This record gives sequence, C-alpha cells and structure tokens, in this order.
Amino acid sequence: MKKALLALVALIMSVSIASAGDKYYHDDSPLPQAAKATISKNFKAKVSVVKVDKDFGRISEYDVVLTDGTEISFDRSGNWKEIETSADKSVPAVFVPKAMADYVKKNHKGASIVGLEKKSRGGYEATLSNGIEARFDAQGNFLRYDR
Repeated sequence: MKKALLALVALIMSVSIASAGDKYYHDDSPLPQAAKATISKNFKAKVSVVKVDKDFGRISEYDVVLTDGTEISFDRSGNWKEIETSADKSVPAVFVPKAMADYVKKNHKGASIVGLEKKSRGGYEATLSNGIEARFDAQGNFLRYDR
C-alpha cells in the first residue's frame, strides 16, 4: 500500500512539474514567424492572449486567442493545428479544402464551418454552425459524421 501511495505522489509531482512551464503573453512575441504570418495574413483581429504549452520543458504548442474570440492552436513550428470561431463567424476559406466547402454548402445550407482541426493521420474534423461534426480526408472529401 505504501508503494502504491508513493508512486501516486511521484506521478502527481511529475505532472505538476511538467505543466508548470506554461506561460501566458498578451502579444504575439513568443510565436514562431510562421504563426505570426498566418494570423496577420488571414485574420483581421489582433492577438489577445498566447499560451505557450510546455511538456517536460519543451514547447509543445501555442494556443492563441484573438480579440474577436477566435482561437487558434499552432504546433511548435508555427503550423496551425486547430481553428475555432464563434457561431456568427466562420473559419477563413483559405484553411478549408474546396471539396469540404462544397460538401457543406450542398448538404448543410446556411451552415458554416466554425471549427476545423487537422487530424494526426491526415484529414480534418469540422464543426458546423448547426452543431454537426464531420470528418473529411486530407483532400476535403466527406468521410462520416461524428457522434
């Protein structure tokens, strides 16, 4: 019993230490140049908050909130991973593959893409303004609806 308790305490301490490196900024200064370029080129709003996530002392990702409430996650190199907007906005068209945009326009009239996430194995998960979540392949072809 003592060993199990000791192991649990050690685990909690290591998780606390690993996450203790997260830092917050109120400008884009910590972002890689690629992330800064993505924001300035594709979004009208300015950076409000940047959270630099670190795992075991190494930057794992950047979470950015813009002044209009849009949230963008970037990997450590500055490549976008996920974009979320409010229901009255939509993800900028430059990020949405044409096949995906066409599918949403044809099958979900009046809905827009308010969330877009790149999946690790390629492809995308899109959240529509009507609450539906759908999966698409790397070219933007529809695969299935998520439950």
